[in-house]
Amino acid sequence: MLGNITKPKSREGVGLWLVKIVAGLLIVIVMSIHFIINHAVVPGGLLTYDDVLRYYSVWFVPIMEGIFLVVVVSHALLGLRSIVLDLNPTVKIAKWMDVLLLLIGASAIIYGIWLIIVVSGKGLG
Repeated sequence: MLGNITKPKSREGVGLWLVKIVAGLLIVIVMSIHFIINHAVVPGGLLTYDDVLRYYSVWFVPIMEGIFLVVVVSHALLGLRSIVLDLNPTVKIAKWMDVLLLLIGASAIIYGIWLIIVVSGKGLG
């Protein structure tokens, strides 16, 4: 059982497999920081709108949240790709799936980064 987790699947490639593993580890680290700051430290457990604006005005927070966004989207889409590869699609379908997942991921990341910039007060205002 553990042997299947510790090596890439066929057609997955070592590079993408390593990205998925590292992204999973980064998600745990950054998500822990995110939850502690956003829920454990705050009275009542939730940030107000003004609290969020103050939180995002700290220079490293938009960077941390941007990294969180990128690793979550990457990990999720690589996991979805891995599930589809388990279904043994044709090479043509696998290539189309790669393009589609890349477009979905790039769109989600671009939109998320735009939101981070806007909320941090460095963007469209």
